[in-house]
Amino acid sequence: MQNWYFPGDPDRVESLKAASLTGAIAGLVGAVILLAHRGVSLGWVAALGSVTGGFSGGTFWVSVAIATVSGSLFGVTYRYAVRQDHNLQIQAGVILAFSVVRGLALVNVAAALELSGWPFLAAGLESLLLFALSGGALEWAMGRKWVGRVKGGRSFEC
Repeated sequence: MQNWYFPGDPDRVESLKAASLTGAIAGLVGAVILLAHRGVSLGWVAALGSVTGGFSGGTFWVSVAIATVSGSLFGVTYRYAVRQDHNLQIQAGVILAFSVVRGLALVNVAAALELSGWPFLAAGLESLLLFALSGGALEWAMGRKWVGRVKGGRSFEC
């Protein structure tokens, strides 16, 4: 039985590299966005202080962790979806799909309806930025062969 990390399956190693890269980018972008929200409402010094402890710090780090996990899952999915194609529609479609799902999940529906839908737009644009930067970083890494593209398709027998 082969372990999941065994070097005999280079595709898993490449997926792990893609997940690590996009997770790190998404976590960083998510942290910057969250800090920017806090900086605008609290001031920058208070915003930086709010991430170090208490409930506010906890919510910050859990949100960053969620962005990191979302980015990691995005990276693996993106890598398999684009394979060796350089099809802009597929690339944009994966980014848009992840952005819509994450953006809608972030919004409090009652507040969004009361505010004429602006929270939907803001969360969607933030998610689009997060996944577009992650996808761009992954494309860049794959272009330099730091992360391998999926080669061909796999067939599975039932």
